[in-house]
Amino acid sequence: MPSQDSKQNFALLRNRILSQNGREYWRSVEEFVDAPEFEEFVKREYPDHAENWDDSLSRRNFIKVMGASLALAGLSGCVIQPPEKIVPYVTAPVDSLPGRPLFFATSYSIGGVAMGLLAKSYEGRPVKIEGNPGHPGSRGATDVRAQASLLDMYDPDRAQQVTFRNVPKTWQQFTTDLRSVIDSNRADGGAGIRFLSETITSPTIINQFKQIATELPGAKWIQYEAVNNDNAMAGAKMAFGSAAQAVYHLDKAERILSLDADIFSGFNVGYLKDYAAGKKWSADKKDINRLYVIETTASLTGAKADHRLAVKPSQLAEIAKAVAQRVGVAGAVSNFSGNTQWIDAMARDLVAFKGRSVVIPGESASPIVHALANAMNGALGNIGQTVEFVEPFSPGTDKAQIDQLRELVTDIDGGRVKLLVILGGNPAYTTPADLKLTFDRINDKVPLRVYVGSHQNETAQICHWHIPEKHYLEAWGDGRAYDGTVSLTQPLIAPLYDSHNISEVVQLFFKENYDKSDYDIVKGFWQTQNVSTGRPAATTAGRCPFTLRTRSFSLPKSLLGSRTASVSIREG
Repeated sequence: MPSQDSKQNFALLRNRILSQNGREYWRSVEEFVDAPEFEEFVKREYPDHAENWDDSLSRRNFIKVMGASLALAGLSGCVIQPPEKIVPYVTAPVDSLPGRPLFFATSYSIGGVAMGLLAKSYEGRPVKIEGNPGHPGSRGATDVRAQASLLDMYDPDRAQQVTFRNVPKTWQQFTTDLRSVIDSNRADGGAGIRFLSETITSPTIINQFKQIATELPGAKWIQYEAVNNDNAMAGAKMAFGSAAQAVYHLDKAERILSLDADIFSGFNVGYLKDYAAGKKWSADKKDINRLYVIETTASLTGAKADHRLAVKPSQLAEIAKAVAQRVGVAGAVSNFSGNTQWIDAMARDLVAFKGRSVVIPGESASPIVHALANAMNGALGNIGQTVEFVEPFSPGTDKAQIDQLRELVTDIDGGRVKLLVILGGNPAYTTPADLKLTFDRINDKVPLRVYVGSHQNETAQICHWHIPEKHYLEAWGDGRAYDGTVSLTQPLIAPLYDSHNISEVVQLFFKENYDKSDYDIVKGFWQTQNVSTGRPAATTAGRCPFTLRTRSFSLPKSLLGSRTASVSIREG
């Protein structure tokens, strides 16, 4: 315990320091502590050290340390901080005011389906994602993936620079090397070039591949991702003879049957809005919709269902046949004998609401279930009312994605691939075990491999070049919503790293104008369409860069058959 005298001496020294006014400077700590009071304080506080220290230099050092500690402890709360100045913009962004947010219309795509967004930005920094009220795919709301997508832009684990075998390079070096390889493959029409991407509905990128098909007719474009709509396309072919994409209008459906379809967990907030509108009771609308769910696993849709039937996956097709038989689908025969009362009551309810009901198959359901669902909608008079069929938004639907991947792996194993360009995704991780793109499989068989991706993942490890991919809030682009509406993507911020998007890499394969930016690529494409262009939206809150007009056309009779030949297709 410190003595009473030591407390008084310490208080005396502290008061002496704090009583000084204004700024006072010392040439050294020794000058500050060279006072008899402080020396007396050290003797009283540490008598043993004071008596044993015969070396004046060591004793002096001890006094220096004690003096410095006391000075810092006493003056730390009284230090006057130097003035700081906030430097304003040299050229302020248009409509930008400090502390006032701006909102920009953009879009975000998953699985080839675009969702319209409003991104909130403070002084050039995106901070929040909300749904665009004017977009059919969001209606002013979003899902958890869209909300979390903002964090991907600020992810410190993002790839930050162009690399070749993990050695930093520049975009110009990549362009030069890639162009030399492309030119060497032009003689045979690019027969050794392969592009592998996820599902793409971007009209701009699709148009780029059309031009590549004319300049490099031997090159092939493969689309594959683990969760796709292969079964839906196969079911449409069985029902109509050609691939078609279903668009549902749940706001018009008073009776809904889900065949293992989790419509409330998908990337489509528009369906949630439509269902909620049909569920809303009012004095003018006393009859609300009714949801039947037949599912093989627990889901959010099943939890919301008015009536739910849990079945085995092996039973789903037979139950779909039983329902089809009861609603009047010609040729539908089923041997299913379980839950007949439930199925009979549900089928009678659907028939009672012809033209106001809808049958929705799940993505994972077999093609036969999709075909039966299409046939049931036709028998119930729902086509053109609560469901319509549009042309597939992504090309290449005449062949299933898994079959496209199988052909690619066959070409790789046969040594026919000289240049493999992987555009997004992580196929080295998501491909099936028998078609896995492993390092051992492609290392000696594909001379050059390029990967465009946001992270250093499994696919980046098996490729030579790794091009960091732009985040959608850093890039220009476009896509299609679930109903075909064209959705433009515009940047809110300059790329944080040396990154590029898919369209810029694909552009490098052109003979001319191969060095365009993503903005020039998107704008150049839409200027050739039936649209009018305006001021870039990156300078004005909430304004889109292009004003788009839609056009309609009719399906050929060969697509849907005479029974449903009057169905119309919308194109954004």
